[in-house]
Amino acid sequence: MKSWLARFAYSTLLRLLTPAYLARQWWRGRREPLYRLALAERLGFGVRDNSGGALWLHAVSLGETRAAAALVQALRHQRPGLRLLLTHGTATGREAGTALLRDGDAQCWLPWDTPGAVRRFLRRWRPAAGVLMETEIWPNLLHEAQAAGVPMVLANARLSEKSLVKSERIHALIAPVAGVPQRVLAQTEADAQRLRQVGARHVEVCGNLKFDLSPSPQLLARGRQWRQMMARPVVLGAVTRDGEELPLLARWRTLETPRPLLLLVPRHPQRFDAVAAMAADTGFSVQRRSGWDTMPPESALAADVWLGDSIGEMPLYYAAADVALLGGSFARLGGQNLIEAAACGCPLVMGPHTYNFAEAAELSLAAGAALRVANIDEGVARAVALAHDTARNDWVQRAFAFAGAHRGAAARMASEVLAVMDKR
Repeated sequence: MKSWLARFAYSTLLRLLTPAYLARQWWRGRREPLYRLALAERLGFGVRDNSGGALWLHAVSLGETRAAAALVQALRHQRPGLRLLLTHGTATGREAGTALLRDGDAQCWLPWDTPGAVRRFLRRWRPAAGVLMETEIWPNLLHEAQAAGVPMVLANARLSEKSLVKSERIHALIAPVAGVPQRVLAQTEADAQRLRQVGARHVEVCGNLKFDLSPSPQLLARGRQWRQMMARPVVLGAVTRDGEELPLLARWRTLETPRPLLLLVPRHPQRFDAVAAMAADTGFSVQRRSGWDTMPPESALAADVWLGDSIGEMPLYYAAADVALLGGSFARLGGQNLIEAAACGCPLVMGPHTYNFAEAAELSLAAGAALRVANIDEGVARAVALAHDTARNDWVQRAFAFAGAHRGAAARMASEVLAVMDKR
């Protein structure tokens, strides 16, 4: 009864918030027009798909979609001709997801988690099975999928200590649906233990899909060309978050000249203009990637700061850098994907907050592919020193070795997903 009341209250609240939710998507569409595409899909509406039987894979945002690419490749290798339905929650995720589509596949927004929207979505598509990536536990989505007989898998699953505490606060809402997935494919044993604590069953440790991603050779080659054009070191602020750029720029201001080039890549596209203005207001000359073709112009070579205001080019930025400061780790945000830096051979300086990638962070430290510092001031000092270090190539080789040593999760997860799909 307690669980029923919790889900009833949750569903009622979401129904009341539906107008605000749709208004927010429309508002976000001012800067990212894709948010205004097919708004009716957010409520489960749309032309009914008469074929049914596709494997539904949900990757909410850009990071999850990139990780899903490794799983999709493994699925297609093991089951040629497999049809996919991709769903997303963000514009960057949906844009990246289009590259994964083949003939016969489909793509749409994940419905708002009200019972009616989810039921309409499931009736419209009639998927053979569903895969949710990483931390996507939606109470009504999982409840209605179970009622409709759609087997579910939670893939590349992770749950930090911080998220575990939050889950325990809403135990009555989460616990009943945490056990719905027929397979929970965890990244690490620590993740598996925490997932079991919130009620997940059939939990297996399969590793992290991000280790199976291969950066674009074309982007890596172009990034190395960029680096060769520079007569000074390059330090990358990789996937930075709100609250991190200003302290970084302030610390950068204190460095003796000539300073290394600071390459800033904010995580969220809607913040590109604000970060460019922030750097200019701090007194730096700024050049924006979006204003170039494939190579930076001559005028960019003397700039203090480059702004990486593009989507899908992180391998280029990592290849252009001598060392990277990991965004999300210098504020209490849990860090970002640090595996991509290693796969590109870029040494990494991490702040104290990497709880979203705890095991990968510890493994990279143990492998000598990264180092950890207490704050951004120390991070800048260590990054600049490493960029000038004659032994930097040893760090590069250790980064490549670390990234290559943990592959194989995609094939393991694909086998589990297809086994669930075939049991239906």
